[in-house]
Amino acid sequence: MATAELHGHRVSYRTAGEGPVVLLIHGITGDSRQWDDVIPQLADRYTVLAPDLLGHGQSAKPRGDYSLGAYAVSLRDLLIVLGHRRATVVGHSLGGGIAMQFSYEYPVFCERLVLVDSGGLGKEVHPLLRAAALPGADLVLPLLAHSRVHRVGEAIGLALGRLGLELGHDLAEMTRGYASLSDAEARRAFLHTVRAVIDLDGQRVDATDRLYLAQMIPTLILWGRRDPLIPVEHAAVAHEGIPGSRLEIFDDAGHFPHVEEPVRFARLLMDFIGSTDPAEFAFTDEDLGLLRERMLARAKKAR
Repeated sequence: MATAELHGHRVSYRTAGEGPVVLLIHGITGDSRQWDDVIPQLADRYTVLAPDLLGHGQSAKPRGDYSLGAYAVSLRDLLIVLGHRRATVVGHSLGGGIAMQFSYEYPVFCERLVLVDSGGLGKEVHPLLRAAALPGADLVLPLLAHSRVHRVGEAIGLALGRLGLELGHDLAEMTRGYASLSDAEARRAFLHTVRAVIDLDGQRVDATDRLYLAQMIPTLILWGRRDPLIPVEHAAVAHEGIPGSRLEIFDDAGHFPHVEEPVRFARLLMDFIGSTDPAEFAFTDEDLGLLRERMLARAKKAR
């Protein structure tokens, strides 16, 4: 673990290895520990960087902007502060939405894009996350995060089971995530984050209308077929929307394939990096014209 200061706020991160940079972005209520079984396998070939996002883990939890754009710019600034020019950007769940935002806003920093059970690809999301948009959610969260949660795990398992969450890694990671909301600052950051992307109807941030922009970046999509939080059908949406992308489904995994099957996950990621050339963004007039035509065509179709 190490720390950096960005604009007056502490950002904690894990780093290991040497070589091309792989940036690992966790999901909501998570932290960099979710990559613990993946990092050692990547570190033989790459410089691995896994931060705790602001509002999460050991990083600061300031009052401020917790939008996808704000997260993307903080990751860009972290790369700059650490002296890294470019990275393969890997995002899980909320981190997938951040990774897409990063690739659109800062393509010169993004060599490749990897989406893992990503948010931002459709409306559907589990009711447990939609509930955070309800008035009074801030009063319920302290109960879910209470230290006694560890002594009543069976009762929590039954309750989450009724909501459709399977036992196993999904339950363990979600319970750990909600337990992390034990202090007021963490709860406030969680509510700001989730309400920036989700409302009572589901996911309110939808990247499907601009997925074609990612075709200039080598893209890998990984998904657990048994994901109870974000349906596996969203993987097909992303694969179809990003020409040339690769799709890998983990048949026996849920929302956390990198936790459930870290060896397979790391091998697929290393194979993808090793078999693709990093994106280059030295735009020619022809490239710019082609992109402009596609955007105008999209706009015309939308009308």
